[in-house]
Amino acid sequence: MTYFATDLSVVIDGRPLSLDLVQGDPLARAVIMSLFTWRRALPSDALPADQRHGWWGDTYPTAQGDRIGSRLWLLSREKLVPDTINRAREYAEEALAWLIEDGVAIRVEVTAERMGLDGLALSCRIWRADGTATALRFSDVWRILNG
Repeated sequence: MTYFATDLSVVIDGRPLSLDLVQGDPLARAVIMSLFTWRRALPSDALPADQRHGWWGDTYPTAQGDRIGSRLWLLSREKLVPDTINRAREYAEEALAWLIEDGVAIRVEVTAERMGLDGLALSCRIWRADGTATALRFSDVWRILNG
């Protein structure tokens, strides 16, 4: 299964979602970038290789302490056990915390669940500042992390 249906859309749980800058949902784009861009590993993180990775732009943040992406990539060599699933949820929550800090959302709820023997799903429910909720579910996260 591929996530990219066309140049300007992504398929999330079988539902095409436009990423077009005019017609697309900017919140969905922000969530995808936040979850699937590699955030630099913390000094205390166990690394799957010898590099901390991360986006170079975080070296020069426009706001002190701002970082882009998630540490989900750190799970790529882990076994899919309950601790790994909990860390996936924690890493996703960490990656989306900026939505609340910047006033884009008033609440963010993330769940992670094992799907079969070799699947991991992440569900994100985000309440915008106006109170409306947006739900995004990524059902194939484990395959993406393990490419």
